[in-house]
Amino acid sequence: MPLFRKARSVQSALPPAEADRVEYVVRPCDDTWLIDHAGASYGPYKNGREAMLFAVDAARKLGALGKNTGVKMIDNAGHLLTTWNYGAGH
Repeated sequence: MPLFRKARSVQSALPPAEADRVEYVVRPCDDTWLIDHAGASYGPYKNGREAMLFAVDAARKLGALGKNTGVKMIDNAGHLLTTWNYGAGH
């Protein structure tokens, strides 16, 4: 069973992640929140907290398997904030 519900695809102006890093980006979308990962958007979630919970859980599970993972959040002002990291050097 997938961790996320897939949402409609949305063009994003996110900076590229490091090649060996798996990133999840939590962002607002209208009155809901989405998680962007590997070119797809998942959600919607009721609020940023709910989306962060799912994103961190997914990143933590991949991190436990040896992946270098991270979660970032785009706030309502459009600022990209690193909120959670798992892996070497972070």
